[in-house]
Amino acid sequence: MRKVIAILITSGITAILLLASMDLPQFGLEKNPTNGDVSKYYIENATKETGATNIITGIILDYRAFDTFVEASVLFTAAITVMIVLKKEKN
Repeated sequence: MRKVIAILITSGITAILLLASMDLPQFGLEKNPTNGDVSKYYIENATKETGATNIITGIILDYRAFDTFVEASVLFTAAITVMIVLKKEKN
């Protein structure tokens, strides 16, 4: 019975993801949301506003610093959790 439920849930999630992927914009088109004003702004102003000589460094450390910090915290927490779960207890 558990296998049947697992197969049904997996099939349902797969169907939902496939239906959702049909609404995504075509890859590479100039008017896609990913090619919007934010990336142009970063390219034009990153070196002036951040003082970094590398645009990527300026974006990661100045514009997206809080997001990068949270991602690093999540990875650290996951690593600690795995270490705690896999820790061997002394008998």
